[in-house]
Amino acid sequence: MTIKVAVLGSKGRMGAEVVKAITNATDLELVASIDQNDDFNIVKNSGAQVAVDFTTPDVVMKNLELLIESGISPVVGTTGFTEEKIAQLQKMLDTKNGVSLRLVPNFSIGAILMMRFAKAATKFYDSAEIIEYHHPQKVDAPSGTAIRTAQIIAEERKANNLAKNPDATASEIPGARGSKIDGIPVHAVRMPGLVAHQEVVFGSLGETLTIRHDSFDRESFMPGVLLAIRNIAKKPGLTIGIDDLIS
Repeated sequence: MTIKVAVLGSKGRMGAEVVKAITNATDLELVASIDQNDDFNIVKNSGAQVAVDFTTPDVVMKNLELLIESGISPVVGTTGFTEEKIAQLQKMLDTKNGVSLRLVPNFSIGAILMMRFAKAATKFYDSAEIIEYHHPQKVDAPSGTAIRTAQIIAEERKANNLAKNPDATASEIPGARGSKIDGIPVHAVRMPGLVAHQEVVFGSLGETLTIRHDSFDRESFMPGVLLAIRNIAKKPGLTIGIDDLIS
């Protein structure tokens, strides 16, 4: 059965790639695509069952409110979601049966595996830090992937009763040791020539382990986007990531 899909942010770098991927998929039908200043009614009246949002953090919450109210299940690649915003989305979903929502920090299969491998490595090392590298047009820092990776590592450290990263820094220029996400330092690099890259660096006495993932083209995210669209109806309510779809 063909799934009818709308794309929000269709003229952006990721949105345009999503439009192309949906158009080329035989089991999906692109029924609407809108960008900044376009009328949301184009999506609402399109018959879309699923909408992919690759917009910006300042408009995504309003987009999701409109989609949920319209009974359209969102697949979201836009980042910048706080715990407070996630709680707001959960309340919206509680009043709308039959709508599913996936917030996906990274659609890359390799990035999902990188996070999975990082979780497995965590308990063996005293320290963990994250360095993420992106193109200079990216509007948020650190990336959603880096935040999610840090959260996963922090949860695993807590589950294994590990102490804080050893660090004797007594004074620093603000930001020199990165942002702390649940106690895990995260460093963000922005420069031309990059697309999306991340290193997770673990260390203990006498050795380090670096787990690195590189996306050199936005096409690398499309298998994950299509996977999320095709499986959106199978898991009601709010789901974060696509890890459960990769076995």
